[in-house]
Amino acid sequence: MRILLVEDDHMLGAATREALRDATHAVDWVLDGASALSAAQGGEYELMLLDLGLPKRDGLSVLQALRQSGSNLPILILAARDALEDRVRGLDLGADDYLVKPFESAELLARIRAVARRQGGQAQPVLSNGVLELDPVSREVRFQGQTQRLTAREYALLHALLLRPGAILSRSELEDRIYGWNEEVESNAVEFLIHSLRKKLAPDVIKNVRGVGWLAPRGDTDKAP
Repeated sequence: MRILLVEDDHMLGAATREALRDATHAVDWVLDGASALSAAQGGEYELMLLDLGLPKRDGLSVLQALRQSGSNLPILILAARDALEDRVRGLDLGADDYLVKPFESAELLARIRAVARRQGGQAQPVLSNGVLELDPVSREVRFQGQTQRLTAREYALLHALLLRPGAILSRSELEDRIYGWNEEVESNAVEFLIHSLRKKLAPDVIKNVRGVGWLAPRGDTDKAP
């Protein structure tokens, strides 16, 4: 998942970014509200983690501006403000969840998974296209009765495909799910990861639409070329 982290506290921001990267997310980090609004409007993100007490533009102002512009970007507020009126205002302005600082990384990651499931129309924690089952907690994939452990980037790529089974994702869209701003994109990384996943599972678990991208087919009728 590609996440925009908006946090002006350098220690907390760095710790949060590392926790997210360790959980296989691609993370871009900005330090103020104006940069957050610009990045959100110009980038393809699946989630924003938004602090409220930001320089240049307050977090609630950023949230309000995004919702008024028609943005459906999922937004999870991370704030030191724990007053009831602050939580109610944030949720009423369109936030998807509200987590009060200080928080444990495990709870943050669980809330991110919950938001991702809601956005993907998934009620259960396990992602599935009818053939594969991917557990975001254990990062294991189950196929034909067998369970396989995945590397961090194998998991990130398969997670992106299984959030929207049957939808085609281009090379650049998949790279966006794997790499953050400051990470070097390795040559042919997408092809390498797909080859590795097919080798671990089966050739037809990921289908290539030539010249367009890749998808995880729904059910078991579509076969990869």
